[in-house]
Amino acid sequence: MPIWFEEREHAVVRAAVHRLIPACEDHPGAADAGAADYIDGLLGAFLVDPPRIFAGGPFSGRYGGDPGFERFTPLTRHQELAWRTRIEGSQGRAEREFNGPVVGLQEVYREGLAKLGADFCDVDGDEQDRRLDALPAFKHLLYEHACEGTYGAPEYGGNRDCLAWVAIKFPGDVQPRGYTDEEVSGRV
Repeated sequence: MPIWFEEREHAVVRAAVHRLIPACEDHPGAADAGAADYIDGLLGAFLVDPPRIFAGGPFSGRYGGDPGFERFTPLTRHQELAWRTRIEGSQGRAEREFNGPVVGLQEVYREGLAKLGADFCDVDGDEQDRRLDALPAFKHLLYEHACEGTYGAPEYGGNRDCLAWVAIKFPGDVQPRGYTDEEVSGRV
């Protein structure tokens, strides 16, 4: 269930990231890896406390150690100001406009999704590609976020069940185990 997107917007994002990073052979693609959930979590980061910006640590727990990544770190006042400005925009608030007005990611996504059209999920792939190509800046941003959501740490909402890491044979975060000398030197 989306935390920031409306259900239809979430479906459009899921369809769009599928066009940008499709499933291929044993690779799940962005939609199956949960990239839309990652993007939703980023845009709705301040709807939870602490905000889903910095995962804790030092270990994920996948290879031992305390699973600290699942506990997000509270932000400092300056970090919160910077991230709220990036995500929500300046909204005419003086404290967020010290360098001028800022259009936040939330507004960029709302406008981009509106331009893709509410029927985006219902049109064929060629039409979806045409609509994405007509919005190059939004397509670029969406692709960046699709990559982050597909290949990033699962604690941020994407890379569901580490599917993308498995597909690219990336062991993921291996601390506290570490890498052997042979793995580091590439002589395996």
